[in-house]
Amino acid sequence: MENNDYKHMIEDFSNVFLGGRLSYKEIMENEDIPFKLRAIFMHYMLPGISDETTLENHLFFIEKNSLAYMTYKKLKAKFILNVFYKEGMDKIKPGYHISEYEIDEVLNNDYIMENKDVIFLQEVRIKKLKIMSVTV
Repeated sequence: MENNDYKHMIEDFSNVFLGGRLSYKEIMENEDIPFKLRAIFMHYMLPGISDETTLENHLFFIEKNSLAYMTYKKLKAKFILNVFYKEGMDKIKPGYHISEYEIDEVLNNDYIMENKDVIFLQEVRIKKLKIMSVTV
């Protein structure tokens, strides 16, 4: 049986939410995901990576000079991360905490990048208006 946790697409009036464990192949094959978003991913995200790459894996290994990085910035994508905090850190109760970050906030955060093995991407939120603003 396949594990489908965090492999979802949810749409509301102004946002598209993609589960962090979706692979780009699953996104391309899902007819429910807006065509324009799939076209953006195909054109700007897939060159240079495997289509089996998940959104989560791509986020933690994305390079700042890549088209994918610039695309996430243009889309103003928000990454909802479950971040694990150890006891005694920043006066925060130990355990997982859900927080929303932009791409630079993830890539510039030393704690997140050093502990990416205990942090996972729950969702990527992209505003529909931002999707419409990208030319493919």
